[in-house]
Amino acid sequence: MFKKKKTPTEDKVIRVSRLKKEETGETRSRKRKHLRTFWVLFLLVLIVSISVGIYVYRKMRRYRGYKVIRSTELQYEATAEYIEFGGNLLKYTPEGVSYINANGDMVWTTGIDLKVPIAKVKGDYAVIADKGGNTVCVFNTAGEVGKVTMPYAICDIDVASMGAFTVILESDEVNYINMYSSTGEKIYEMQTSIDRSGYPIDMSISDDGQKLFTSYFRLDGVNIVNQLTAYNFGEVGQNTNADRMVGGFTFDDEMIPKVEFLTNSCVAAFTDQEIKLYTMKEKPTERATINYDGEVSGIFYASSYVGFVQKNPDANVGGNLLKVYDLNGKELFEYPFSIEYERIHAAKGEIIITGGNQCLIVTKSGRTKFSYAFSSMIRSMVPAAKRNQYIVTFEDRTETIKLTTEDK
Repeated sequence: MFKKKKTPTEDKVIRVSRLKKEETGETRSRKRKHLRTFWVLFLLVLIVSISVGIYVYRKMRRYRGYKVIRSTELQYEATAEYIEFGGNLLKYTPEGVSYINANGDMVWTTGIDLKVPIAKVKGDYAVIADKGGNTVCVFNTAGEVGKVTMPYAICDIDVASMGAFTVILESDEVNYINMYSSTGEKIYEMQTSIDRSGYPIDMSISDDGQKLFTSYFRLDGVNIVNQLTAYNFGEVGQNTNADRMVGGFTFDDEMIPKVEFLTNSCVAAFTDQEIKLYTMKEKPTERATINYDGEVSGIFYASSYVGFVQKNPDANVGGNLLKVYDLNGKELFEYPFSIEYERIHAAKGEIIITGGNQCLIVTKSGRTKFSYAFSSMIRSMVPAAKRNQYIVTFEDRTETIKLTTEDK
């Protein structure tokens, strides 16, 4: 039998019908893809929105009370000093050093014999030296690493994040700036004459131990001349000159009692009139100047900001005024507060102010996070490793507390 031949019109109708079916299938597939894409995007937006909401809520939340996670009794020691160390607390006195964890437990303790102990901490290393004496002790979070006897009187000391430390030694006519490894091997030695450089006030070493910034003063007749000097112990410094000095700045009638590497390449010099910021990747260059606009009663600094405290210029408000700046010298915020403060601890994202039995925590954005009056006098308050937890040292105990939104 012969199949009936399709007419051109019938053939065209079949092809159009088949094409419509194919188009319908493609359209459905496209719609399914578009729908999947829509839901994926919707879920992503929802997750981001929830995450941002939680972040903003946590940042904006004000805490009104606390609960005690752990409390440990302490024997009162009038000479005890406390410093944040390895996410916990280092306690030091002329007779001993102790490492206290977030639970208030003493992880280790060791005896020392120092008349005037001074301490510096960087990362997981700490150095404690006898100012005016000859002993330097190096610690990490596991305990004592080394003990070194210096040939001359210790004037100042600092430590790098890998444990190497730099010390200024003072003799009758010559000062020495020496660096040692954490176990006491001498890495370098420099001499500075008192006639030429003056008397050392302060110094700071970079995180990597390659750069050093010093503050010296000398009398030029009846005038005080303060000198900032930068040294580089890497390749750049070795190719510059014998003493590895790569820059310096002179100030007339202006004392500079404090210098500090805020980051590995940013240095702050705190004078009695202003804060000078310098960039020092290899050699120092001026970065910004922050002028004091009143009498300053305290300074503070962290890895992303610097600041100072002055009397509030508004006589109607009174009290103190906290002024905070970024590392380019731009003012971030002002914060008035009324407590009679004794200590300021600048952490990564907040500033902890304590005085008497009162504490005040201000975020880096200028918001009040926590304000509280404890029943006992506060000796120290530093952040613990966990969020919203703090190690608070009183005269008779150490408490690990966690902030709460409810009144205690």
